[in-house]
Amino acid sequence: MEPKYKRILLKVSGEALAGEKKTGLNYDVITDICKSVKKCHDAGVQIAIVVGGGNFWRGRSSGAMDRTRADHIGMLATAMNALAIADVLESLGCEVRVQTAITMQQVAEPYIRNKTMNHFKKGRIVIFGCGTGNPFFSTDTAAALRAVEIEADIFFKATLVDGVYDKDPHKYEDAVKYDTLTFSEVLSGELGVMDSTAATMCRDNNMKMLVFDLSRPDNIYDAIMGENVGTIVSEG
Repeated sequence: MEPKYKRILLKVSGEALAGEKKTGLNYDVITDICKSVKKCHDAGVQIAIVVGGGNFWRGRSSGAMDRTRADHIGMLATAMNALAIADVLESLGCEVRVQTAITMQQVAEPYIRNKTMNHFKKGRIVIFGCGTGNPFFSTDTAAALRAVEIEADIFFKATLVDGVYDKDPHKYEDAVKYDTLTFSEVLSGELGVMDSTAATMCRDNNMKMLVFDLSRPDNIYDAIMGENVGTIVSEG
């Protein structure tokens, strides 16, 4: 069976890497995620990963700290997560490169789009850290930007919910899940699946997005193979 997608951008939240601990790194959880990523890679799919940092730091809830400095700390948190995922993927036999939007040459490559594309040709998985390198932009926006830049077939947004709902399913029993949706509807309905900058980036560049539940890591592989997983968001 051939994969439905040849190149994907996978966004993994920092919280997902913490598991039930809610903070720090849970290597059992990370290993399960990485095993599914490897399964996709072994099927011939080119994979880039953007990782959040919420398991270590959330700049917007940092209190009185200057927002720019708080966001810089959050970017460093994503670099730690990127290195952790790289370590597990390499232990599983994958060849990996970490690229960061803030230069830290002792531990990672700087993000250079052409180098990313060359890594794909050589069969490597690329992990992007430090968001866009700028404050006031979320890692969702970084993921949308990188997905467009690398010409991904689709942006996989792995969350802790099995799709997009009309309201928070954790709070409302009558919340209704969407199978398909447009980015314009996400924006007009203020559905909260991602920030408006990320949604606009995807809408304006015709980037398709799949929102799905990462608590079952095999959903990544199932989605790659075209199974009905989560909610598809696209403008066309």
